[in-house]
Amino acid sequence: MEFKHYTVMLNEAVDALNCENGKIYVDCTLGGGGHSELILKRIAPDGKLIAFDIDDDAIAAASERLKDYPNLTIVKDSYANIKNVLPRLGIEKITGGILFDLGASYHQLTKQERGFSFSKEAPLDMRFNQDSDFSAYDVINTYSEEDLVRIFSEYGEEHFSKRIAHAIVEQRKTQKIKTTTELANLIVHCTPRVKSNIHPATRVFQAIRIEVNQELKNVKNTLEDILDLLDIGAIISVISFHSLEDRLVKQFFKYHSQRCHCDKTQMICHCPPPKLELVNKKPIIASEGELEENPPSRSAKLRVARKINP
Repeated sequence: MEFKHYTVMLNEAVDALNCENGKIYVDCTLGGGGHSELILKRIAPDGKLIAFDIDDDAIAAASERLKDYPNLTIVKDSYANIKNVLPRLGIEKITGGILFDLGASYHQLTKQERGFSFSKEAPLDMRFNQDSDFSAYDVINTYSEEDLVRIFSEYGEEHFSKRIAHAIVEQRKTQKIKTTTELANLIVHCTPRVKSNIHPATRVFQAIRIEVNQELKNVKNTLEDILDLLDIGAIISVISFHSLEDRLVKQFFKYHSQRCHCDKTQMICHCPPPKLELVNKKPIIASEGELEENPPSRSAKLRVARKINP
């Protein structure tokens, strides 16, 4: 299958980085290489880009696309390990900026055997990293009913979490749930019909994907890690695709850009100066032209901040 990937908010996300020749940049989610290629063009000839990905298909496609850029280093690892990887590459500080394009790629969502889609018959998989031993099958067939309710509620914001979790546990007593369509059909049959353009399995599949790949945990931990890795003036540019991710980014930026975190009853503030400065107080969204070309871009939000203090 040809690797297909639409680069969301290409210019907006890279423009936010204020790319400069000679500085070091990081693309935490290489994907199809669209953002990386534009960064590389703008930081030539002496800038350096480190790009992370754990998906073999993405790395193969992007490596071919970007083979003529000598100032690129592709790392097959999760961006969650950035604080360990950069020192091994001899990098102490990210002097230019860092870009996150969160969530699953078009290729991952549409490649049948990857098991991300409830509309295509495939094994329950949903792993970004195909070397991982833990998949959607393990979540569905080994998690307790209580844990299933928790992830469906927290990560999928699913209204019928208890009903779906109970149906899964009852089903697997007689037969393991092995495929995407088995799970999707179970969800359809155990939930009431409601008027909606969203398939009944959408939120549950999102929740399972987040759990399998530890997406929210990785975002939260990595944002904390990079605060110490960013040089003064370096930029954080983050594209998120659902409210849970965006809320994490918004709260992180807000906390580290505030001047005071003291209790209101405290007379004297001893808080250190804020580490970040918000570049845009409201998220940037895709242009009308991009929405026409790629409708899924409608859910994307871009938030940008600048490191201003150690």
